[in-house]
Amino acid sequence: MKLYHYILNSAGHRVRIALNLKGLAYESVLVDLRAGKDEQKAAGYLAINPQGLIPALEVDGSILTQSMAIIEYLDETHPSPPLLPKDPVARAQVRAFAQAVACEMHPLNNTGVLAYLSQGMGLDEKKRAQWYAHNIAKGFSSLEIMAARHADGAFAFGDTPTLADVLLVPQWGNARRYKCDITPYPRLAAIVSACEALPEFRDAAPDAQPGFAEIMAGR
Repeated sequence: MKLYHYILNSAGHRVRIALNLKGLAYESVLVDLRAGKDEQKAAGYLAINPQGLIPALEVDGSILTQSMAIIEYLDETHPSPPLLPKDPVARAQVRAFAQAVACEMHPLNNTGVLAYLSQGMGLDEKKRAQWYAHNIAKGFSSLEIMAARHADGAFAFGDTPTLADVLLVPQWGNARRYKCDITPYPRLAAIVSACEALPEFRDAAPDAQPGFAEIMAGR
């Protein structure tokens, strides 16, 4: 397997976590999303993923895109440990939690949107930060309630990580990096703490990736 990703990209972070939880080795190919680099827009990468989005996973000559689709593929082809419950209701609840991150929060706060707010709409850094913090608070407020309904385990839905945890941790990391107030979400904080105690999550974190210090120094 070959994973095209970027260290600070939360969608790629999700896939790294899933690959680690499944115990799958992969070749890492970094695609630099920084302004001035814009490797996701280069012809070579567009030939891999015409959307110009990260991540992409190459498996036996086939290219898979969109992090949720990639993770569910991994769960279907490598079912142990499972990332989705067998019970249909519980499965739908886990998917709903994960999609609240992937479909509601992340699209409003991804790098393309933030860049357009600055360059296309003329928002200064303060207003852009307000946009980011607003969407984080709106999303995490609802996730806190959803997670509190399943507080009988260390993770979002029980005693083992699921797709919900795989999606939550990168979004939480982004909120930390952008200095958002995350104190109102104690249940989410406890879940993230439980996840970060696992090597599969720690090894997938941005700061555990080769080149992290260089990227942060050059941001």
